[in-house]
Amino acid sequence: MSATSFKQRQVGRTSLELTELGLGGATLAGIFTEVPDEQARATVGAAVDAGIRYFDTAPQYGYGRSEHLMGDGLRFRTEGVAISTKVGRLLRPVQSETERDYPHNWIKPLPFEQVYDYSYWGVMRSYEASLARLGLSKVDILYVHDIGLATHSAEQNPIYWKQLAEDGGYKALKELKATGKVSAIGLGVNEWEVLMDAFALGDWDVFLLAGRYTLLEQTSLTPFLTTCLERGASVVCGGPFNGGALMGTGTWNYAKAPEHIIKRVSDLEALCKEFGVPLGAAALQFPLAHKAICNILPGPKSPAELNGILDWWNVKIPDALWDALADRKLVEAGAPLPNGRTA
Repeated sequence: MSATSFKQRQVGRTSLELTELGLGGATLAGIFTEVPDEQARATVGAAVDAGIRYFDTAPQYGYGRSEHLMGDGLRFRTEGVAISTKVGRLLRPVQSETERDYPHNWIKPLPFEQVYDYSYWGVMRSYEASLARLGLSKVDILYVHDIGLATHSAEQNPIYWKQLAEDGGYKALKELKATGKVSAIGLGVNEWEVLMDAFALGDWDVFLLAGRYTLLEQTSLTPFLTTCLERGASVVCGGPFNGGALMGTGTWNYAKAPEHIIKRVSDLEALCKEFGVPLGAAALQFPLAHKAICNILPGPKSPAELNGILDWWNVKIPDALWDALADRKLVEAGAPLPNGRTA
């Protein structure tokens, strides 16, 4: 696989830069579908060979498995590479699968269960445990993982938010950044609303927002992305295919897509077909038109899938497609388009 010359974008107001295309590590841990260890490691290695220099993982992904595999693929190849992982979940060993009293979608996870902890010491312990699983001495970005109503109940979330806010996890993150142990801090979530709460708490460098600013959905356009520009924060676009919806899988947000989503995907697919452009190519290239977006983060689970993403990345999309996208009101008004126009 030949390397691609990826452009880089600055992360917030930090000196850190990310290649515009990254590699997400959730699927490598075997979510819904089994991924052999060697295949996962080969995918990471192929991404490095292709010129990708940003990799994201988390303790939750396979309960440590993704961090182990990501570390295996990157170890001794980290020059110029940026790595992010997440805090908010500690891993505790279990003797059997039945000890986990909650459902999960991981195939062959490691023998651990997750314990939510957004406190000062919870963040510090999570950070050090992640370095041990990765087998690396440093990560570049730490995200607070899955705090908000999408993960926690209305009763539990205020408790966890208090752990983060009151001399807790946020203080730990600021210390880690101030001492140079990480270069940037943020949140990694599936809902933009909680990120507005985060702005009220303090300053952040970057947010990993999955599925809320894509070709299919631009619900975070305002006030969230406009606030990011005002506050000097960047956004990594996770889930650019909306959990598979924009790849024709019929899934959306980790579940079966509702009819209105299926209809919107069908309309987008028909438009792309008119111009001879793969829907996946448009999905990858659309979000980067927004100045707050610094990276697109898909999650291929094999070198073959990565090759398909790279092919889409390199498709030359005619300006007329973006014009038609706006004229047919298939994106939110005010969304910036790759041809320089605003919808």
